[in-house]
Amino acid sequence: MSAARPNGARLVPLLLALTVVVLIVAPFVAPRVLPPAALLDASHADHRILLQIRLPRTCIAFLAGAALALSGMVFQAMFRNPLATPFTLGVSSGASLGAAISMRLGLTFTVLGIAAPSLSAFSGAGLAVLLVYGLTLMKRGFPTAALLLAGVAVSLFFTSLILFVQYLSDFTGSFRVLRWLMGSLDVIGFRPVLGMLPFVVSGCFIVLLMNRELDLMSLGDDIAISRGVEVARVKKVLFFATSLMVGGVVAVCGPIGFVGMMVPHICRLLVGSNHRYVGPACVLFGGSFLVGCDVLSRSLIASADARAQIPVGIITALLGGPFFLWLLLGNTPGPGRVQDRSEE
Repeated sequence: MSAARPNGARLVPLLLALTVVVLIVAPFVAPRVLPPAALLDASHADHRILLQIRLPRTCIAFLAGAALALSGMVFQAMFRNPLATPFTLGVSSGASLGAAISMRLGLTFTVLGIAAPSLSAFSGAGLAVLLVYGLTLMKRGFPTAALLLAGVAVSLFFTSLILFVQYLSDFTGSFRVLRWLMGSLDVIGFRPVLGMLPFVVSGCFIVLLMNRELDLMSLGDDIAISRGVEVARVKKVLFFATSLMVGGVVAVCGPIGFVGMMVPHICRLLVGSNHRYVGPACVLFGGSFLVGCDVLSRSLIASADARAQIPVGIITALLGGPFFLWLLLGNTPGPGRVQDRSEE
């Protein structure tokens, strides 16, 4: 495992360079290539498309991808489970239920430019977080098993309520809920980006500061405690940081699956299992990955009608299915194999 340090130190800057290239190129391609001059020339016909659609969409894709990938890394380390995802603890189901209820009631108000479905989705995510936290507190010490079971129970319950809301809706309302559940990056202007930014930045900052604790917790709670880690406190901090981060993403974009499962494994293959490097790698590669998926979603079926786009959640699901099988049948590096940091 000693080779993880030089690999990480060398590859993380390369991922940073890749991220810069992706962020520069993505707004100008798909479904129609736009000239770079359109960005600076306000009189250019494509200037408004770049400023109001392409650039905000690229920014929101990067923030969402970074948050989902980093949250997936945290949950895989906390639960020592390579199949854990950012939606394991029911945040996605809670947000989806909030959005579904908002659409069923036909709420159309906005607060600070944020539409009712997004506000309702974030409220639902917050409710899910509080329920999972409250159920876990019933067990002393904030045990991982109780946290996981509470999240699964809340997720299944909220999913059944979503189906109930869909059943009560008419065809149009049911389709709107289904379309939202596919996940989408359709934003106009930078207001959604600014709304998501505080959750993602603060969550990423907290997680990246706890790389040593994640290294030790991925080896087991007993080892982490023996090395001086306050496991219960760290779990609570990580739980709220990642849940609020994921809730902010899902409230704007809907549930975009598989990013949080795939990207941490790919990053471990690249930089090893040391979270000092896996964390930054997940932020950079996760954001670039979702930006690339968004470019693909805008390009696959777009023709003369630029509105013909596949929801990005479908693209990530199509990629995630085969990856899941490869992960199941292969021997990929997962959480719980860190050795060098545990010796410090």
